Amino acid sequence: MSSNKKLEIACFNLDSALIAQENGADRVELCAGIEVGGTTPDSEMVRQARENLTIDLYVMIRPRGGHFVYSEEEFQQMQSDISDLKELKVDGFVFGILKEDNTINLAQNKTLIDLAKPLPCSFHRAFDEVQSPFQALEQVIDCGFKTILTSGQAQNVTEGMNRLAELVSKTNNRITIMPGGGLRSSNIEIIQQNTKAVFYHSSAITDGSETASATEVQALKSKLQ
Repeated sequence: MSSNKKLEIACFNLDSALIAQENGADRVELCAGIEVGGTTPDSEMVRQARENLTIDLYVMIRPRGGHFVYSEEEFQQMQSDISDLKELKVDGFVFGILKEDNTINLAQNKTLIDLAKPLPCSFHRAFDEVQSPFQALEQVIDCGFKTILTSGQAQNVTEGMNRLAELVSKTNNRITIMPGGGLRSSNIEIIQQNTKAVFYHSSAITDGSETASATEVQALKSKLQ
């Protein structure tokens, strides 16, 4: 019986993307910079991934690690990266811009979403930094994002489980809440039971390397009911 629940694997190299695809993942989120939680991969890495993947390929747009308030120069870089990578036939983008007070930067996020059209965009874990998550949820929906990647504003999805459940229930299917952050096959069942989310995000890295584990991707996917 095939599940309507889906799995995205965060991939920091090409091997991981291929492992994700071969072991049943529904989507790849391609990033560089594993040590800072993901940055924009270079165009060559994206090109090679696209050549080898038939599943959806989303690309992280984040010019550096650290906070999510960007200078004008960094914002210009994000715009040109979206324009360039769009040409490589990716399926979507992942980013998130905040203001100095850790609220959603409506204008800048909308600019990038307009630039990405018709491709869908996910708001990443910058969401976990906001002070008022339910107000932020409405703003992210208004911007036009299709997905929010979040740990439920906690260190990991297990600690954020109750908040994740609240967010899922408040969306009424207007946006996809995708639990991510410490999600593994060991906790995906309890997260699934408690949050009722439909899309899940994991790096599937189990050995401290930078590469996804084939058995872990299989285990994550098999536990999605």
